[in-house]
Amino acid sequence: MLIQGILIAVAVAILDQLSKWGIISHFASHPEMAHQITVTGFFNLVLTMNRGISFGIFNDPDMGEIILVVVAVVIVAGLLVWLRRVKSGVLALAIGFIVGGAVGNALDRLVRGAVVDFLDFHVGEWHPFAFNLADAAISVGVALLVLDGLLGGRGRTAG
Repeated sequence: MLIQGILIAVAVAILDQLSKWGIISHFASHPEMAHQITVTGFFNLVLTMNRGISFGIFNDPDMGEIILVVVAVVIVAGLLVWLRRVKSGVLALAIGFIVGGAVGNALDRLVRGAVVDFLDFHVGEWHPFAFNLADAAISVGVALLVLDGLLGGRGRTAG
């Protein structure tokens, strides 16, 4: 399952970076759009640079992106150790999603100094937060871990 999980992580990180590159390029070539494209009555494409943790929490410019990157590297290393022992395709998928999302956001911090968020689902004027594909992959990965645990998978790891 290690190879499958790593391939999923690589695919997630690549798709995340390509989507961020696309949104940055689009807004750079269309400055008149004021960093927002209305797609539907409940969804916009926006361009925001998040220096904080998930969903803008701890958006402190003094915190230093390098600290958040180091934390991400430690978490990814722990997940890869777990992935080596996994015998379940669902867990390999879950861990791959989480690792790929963490790597995608860490790359943003290293390259851009902030995480690019661009998906904005809203209800009327209430815009809870913008997020990206890496955030979505992490959320899906965590949901799969919880579901596997609730359904009795208990991690299905070797020895």
